[in-house]
Formats: sequence, C-alpha cells, structure tokens
Amino acid sequence: MALDRKDLAILAELTTNARASHTELANKVGLSSTALARRQKALEDDGYIQAYQAALDLNQFGLTTTVLVRIALESQSDEALKAFEAEVVKCPSVVRCFLMSGTDDYILIVLARDIQDFERIHRTELSRLPRVARVQSSFALREIVNRAVPTVVFGEAKR
Repeated sequence: MALDRKDLAILAELTTNARASHTELANKVGLSSTALARRQKALEDDGYIQAYQAALDLNQFGLTTTVLVRIALESQSDEALKAFEAEVVKCPSVVRCFLMSGTDDYILIVLARDIQDFERIHRTELSRLPRVARVQSSFALREIVNRAVPTVVFGEAKR
C-alpha cells in the first residue's frame, strides 16, 4: 500500500493522540468518518500501525532514573549473541535493547527508582547475563526529546 498525504496525516495525528475518535480524526485530516475508519483499518492491516499504547508518566511509578548501559560480550559468536539476547529479554528493568555496531555490542535502556535501585538491578539482572565482558553505565540527567516517531516520517502532512 502506497501512503498518500491523508494516510500520513492520519498517522501523524494518531502518534499524538491514539485515543482520538474517528470523528475527531476525520475532522482533522479532512475525511468523512467512514473514509477515515476504512483508511485506519487498512493502515492496521498493512502493518503501518502495529499497536496502540498509553504513554505513562513513569515518575508516577517511582521510575525516575534512566540508565544507558553499554555491554561488550566476550565473543561475538552467534552462540554468544543468541545466549545474551535470550536472557536480556527476561530482565524486567530493561525497556529497550539494541544490537550495536562499533565497540559496544549492545546498548540497553534501563529504568530504575534511583541509584540504589540501579545497583540492585545491576547485581540481580545485568551481572547475571551470559558472556558479558564489560558493562558501562551512564545516567541520564534530563530527557530532552522523547518521540515515538521522528516527525520527518510524515513529511508535509504534519506542517
């Protein structure tokens, strides 16, 4: 399915308010509610929209500390990568994990209550991951940008 300006406008609106009704979305993008519903369903069916989720204020849950954890494995063999990946998905404090190019094999995003909580996470979750040679952690001081989707995706539709 090739996306047109209306599809991009629908996606742009949904990234800012996924709970918008078909009527609200239709008014914002200049379609009838029926046409909007049909296009949104097609975007879902074609995989452009994978899920809808609430953006939570994690501070309300006491998760005030974001830690970027760089991990180097002792080997980059297929077995080492698979073993690490199979275990890191089980770590409840890890919210994102990226396989990297360069000197670090993985970067993890970990949420913690504070530095002491991160120490617990390091001891009970991260230090138990297989084949790890080095762990380096950096604490985020303040979040500046948090976008689910870069606005460049929507091109002219968002302007």
